Amino acid sequence: MTVMKTFKREGVGGSDLEQLTPRQREVLALTAQGFSMKEVALMLNISVKTVETHRSNLMERLDLHNVPRLVHYAIKAGLISLEDTGPQLGHNPLDG
Repeated sequence: MTVMKTFKREGVGGSDLEQLTPRQREVLALTAQGFSMKEVALMLNISVKTVETHRSNLMERLDLHNVPRLVHYAIKAGLISLEDTGPQLGHNPLDG
């Protein structure tokens, strides 16, 4: 009820993504896939502080205030799929 209303966002999709810079979209996608800020920094060859800044700016622009909401947004906007949300889901590292 109120949780669903909180998650409901009008206009999720292209127009909201257009508010973001290409780098912010990269940071959003990698964050939503479950990568840490350090991992994102290594992948994009930028500092952790820069990743923090991009993430903070995109969260402000999208009016989202935590990582679970970022993940929800990225899936709903079609930026990632559920299959992209990291190896930790449905995979037991002890299985090899």
